[in-house]
Amino acid sequence: MRGVVMHAPGDVRVEDREQPQIVEPTDAIIEVAAACICGSDLWPYRGLEPADSRPMGHEYVGTVTEVGSAVKNVKPGDFVVGSFCVSDDTCEICRSGYQSRCVNGGFMSDTQAQYTRVPQADGTLVAVPGGRPDDEATVASLLAASDVLGTGWFGAVAAEAGPGKTVAVVGDGAVGLMAVLAASQLGADRVIAMSRHEDRAALAREFGATDVVAERGEEGVAKIKEMTGGLGAHSVVEAVGTQESMMQAIGACRPGGHVGFVGVSHGVEIPGQPLFFAEVHLHGGPAPVRRFLPDLIDRILKREIDPSKVFTMRLPLEDAAEGYKAMDQRRAVKVLLRPRG
Repeated sequence: MRGVVMHAPGDVRVEDREQPQIVEPTDAIIEVAAACICGSDLWPYRGLEPADSRPMGHEYVGTVTEVGSAVKNVKPGDFVVGSFCVSDDTCEICRSGYQSRCVNGGFMSDTQAQYTRVPQADGTLVAVPGGRPDDEATVASLLAASDVLGTGWFGAVAAEAGPGKTVAVVGDGAVGLMAVLAASQLGADRVIAMSRHEDRAALAREFGATDVVAERGEEGVAKIKEMTGGLGAHSVVEAVGTQESMMQAIGACRPGGHVGFVGVSHGVEIPGQPLFFAEVHLHGGPAPVRRFLPDLIDRILKREIDPSKVFTMRLPLEDAAEGYKAMDQRRAVKVLLRPRG
């Protein structure tokens, strides 16, 4: 089969790779219908994480082709959405809603390919009612649910977005845009997208942003406070993962408010005294996407949400290197890859 391998920073190739096989009785093999490039994939691409000739990808939808002897919840022929986190969905941590920290879990890491092996298939995969949708926009929306939509949703939930709340979203990448959509769907009165890029700001408005703030850092914090009577937002989603974005999120949140952080942290060290006097709730980490998948799939199939718009570039798998380059240069918000051209 063909699959994406990152050999070194900036060096992405599509190569012949061995087709995956069942290893454990809890495994499933799926033929990937669509995969995509994540913002977190740019960290090794930019040399901020090891690349080391590793297969890439953790977001995927596809058709089950084979299952292990212990798999009961999905069968060959099912069209499935899988979480980027592997989980059995039965351990005590999973049952509490944190499948991303399953005691028997892990992370998908090779889905930018024609086929992938999914461990713990019963807990990781969710079959789509009615099978594969006829239209590619719905397939793309279901793909978004595999990570970026579910991650944005968790960010909004962790920030306790809801009716009567003003929600600010730090970050205008795909996760930030999905957090805007989530906050709007969860009933927030006001959703402020922090973006200085007009194309992304326009998408944020489509997803439900009521306001857009171009300032960032201390100026961004001051603007949010100005817009909220000097208090700050009730809920803030941090969707970048840098020191500046985290401090901006904490600073933009009112005392007693909630910060949901879902940007993959790199070099973030929160000073004790500013955190102490901020008096905000902090909650986040890898998103337990599996918790939200049934609801998100239902909303997508009912046409209540259309996260497919977050994919601003769609390419054949063979052109993955161009997709990485486009995202690195901010020419694309998120790139969808079609394994079959």
